[in-house]
Amino acid sequence: MTDVADILSNVSFWVAVLRIATPLIFGTLGVLLCERAGVLNLGIEGIMVAGAFAGWLAVYAGAPLWVGVAAAALTGAVFGLLHAFLTVGLALSQHVSGLGITLLATALSYYGYRVSFPKVNTPPTVTPFAPMEWLHIPVLDAQTPLTLLALLMVPVVAYVLYRTPAGLAVRMVGENPQAAEGQGVSVAATRTGAIVAGSALMGVAGSFLTLSAFNAFFFNMINGRGWICVALVVFASWRPGKALLGALLFAFFDTLQLRLQQSGDAVLPYQIYLMLPYLLSILALVLVARKASYPQALMKPYRKGER
Repeated sequence: MTDVADILSNVSFWVAVLRIATPLIFGTLGVLLCERAGVLNLGIEGIMVAGAFAGWLAVYAGAPLWVGVAAAALTGAVFGLLHAFLTVGLALSQHVSGLGITLLATALSYYGYRVSFPKVNTPPTVTPFAPMEWLHIPVLDAQTPLTLLALLMVPVVAYVLYRTPAGLAVRMVGENPQAAEGQGVSVAATRTGAIVAGSALMGVAGSFLTLSAFNAFFFNMINGRGWICVALVVFASWRPGKALLGALLFAFFDTLQLRLQQSGDAVLPYQIYLMLPYLLSILALVLVARKASYPQALMKPYRKGER
């Protein structure tokens, strides 16, 4: 208990929590936008890989860091458009399409890396975003601008969903697309826009890892973060504010297990510590998901004119 108290009282611990939570915040908001419109996007894992690679490659080629972030967002949007074409335009299985996008995006990224650097054993590096020391705010001043952007995106997404006509349209097509169509809302266009916007956020989530958390691209760096984001949306009951809470909660458990392993006084096998954030997150998910109110048209294909 003393070790845990010491860990929690250290500012560096909370700095690490916010840093680990950042890609989860972006990714969870992206999934939330897609699902609010009624479309499950299991392509997030691959889209994050593609975003990480595209953003890093753009910066490595000489582009400014923010251009790299834009390249990652554009890459995510392109894969989102493909997913929208398959699931909205052709009304294909959202599960199969999403998994296909993950496999395609991951394979293309790895192939692109091998083609670009065929004889490189050590991943080339770039100069990442620098911490915002000028903020002079504890915890935040050790973060990079992408973390601040992730935190700002939470109220932005909430405002768009609950205070704008576009957000109302997104929620309508996710709950009752027939009623939305009756009110003159284009279900296909609205769902496509939500998927593209959400996928762009997933691409930015990947770029955080290569342009902020690390300074290079390497295989398996996403390491299941996309699947965690899918689960966090359920934990959040499809609400942006609770999505932030869920991302911070998972990051807290993940950072805690890392610190416990590093303390040197661990009495349990390290595998137990690795399991800790997932076990606790599953427990929290089970407790919350039973009362979650999901979009009624989620995963239900819609064809114009059908009743």
